[in-house]
Amino acid sequence: MRKTPKQLAEKPTPLELRDPRGDAVADVLGASLIRHALYNSIEARVPWGLRMPRQNRASFYLVAHGSARLEVEGTRTRVLSTGDVGFVPHGTAHVLRDSADSEPLPVRDGSYSLNGSPLRIGGRGAATTLVAGFFELSDGLGPVLLQGVPPLVVLSASDPASVPGVSAAVQFMLTESASPRPASNIVLQRLADVLFVLALRATVGEGTCQRGAIAAVSDPRIYESLSLMHARVADPWTVDMLARRVGMSRSGFAARFTDLVGASPLQYLARRRIARAAELLRDTTEKVETIAGRVGYESVPAFSRAFKRWQGTGPAAFRKSMQS
Repeated sequence: MRKTPKQLAEKPTPLELRDPRGDAVADVLGASLIRHALYNSIEARVPWGLRMPRQNRASFYLVAHGSARLEVEGTRTRVLSTGDVGFVPHGTAHVLRDSADSEPLPVRDGSYSLNGSPLRIGGRGAATTLVAGFFELSDGLGPVLLQGVPPLVVLSASDPASVPGVSAAVQFMLTESASPRPASNIVLQRLADVLFVLALRATVGEGTCQRGAIAAVSDPRIYESLSLMHARVADPWTVDMLARRVGMSRSGFAARFTDLVGASPLQYLARRRIARAAELLRDTTEKVETIAGRVGYESVPAFSRAFKRWQGTGPAAFRKSMQS
């Protein structure tokens, strides 16, 4: 008689599912970038130019063919060639055009369209093809993650020193945008997410981001403390508790955290709690009292005061604005 395998009598091994909130960068991106809207491809013929006003969104431009000048306030002009991606993470006003002599046209949002044909602009000269899109930010102040990131980040698929994965992501996006298929919008949105993360990594690798939460990626212990606060935002964290969890002295941890992030640990925690509350107000129908408890506040009045201090409006008004 065949014996029953011994393993069948043993308790199954639990599979630990990884919560993305345990990674501070993943959590902030998921909570703050509430809507990924891609413009159609743009076919621009010389002379051409676009002027983007200041907006609460992170924009990106991928040059599929040709070249373009990207002029962002507060930084030097960059010329993007085929396969280059330019990110404007803070919504800074900027101009995109073929040359410094071309007059840029002002741009405003239009209505959503199912039309997959490219937007054609400019004259009758040489053509440049672009894939342009944006990440609309939910936090009116801009997520702490992006503080300290330069006003312009450029990724080049042809640069061997570029962050790993850039070339593959760019090529995939170019292929998908050139020959749209069912659900291409979803594929392009996810590829845009990937490129945004790679752009943030590039700022750390190049040393161009010296402060802000993204700079803490380069410090394992500070980043661990950020991830602890993100994963368990309602816990009554103190500086002592966080310092012990990451194996640092209280004073050393507080100084290093503040220097890298640009805010003290408890200031960052307060901001994170409100960002998480804003996400819940936007995406759920839970009562304000329930949400207050979920982000670590024992009373609704205290939560409402803190929310208004950071967001500029109360929880109920914020929820109403998001629904409209």
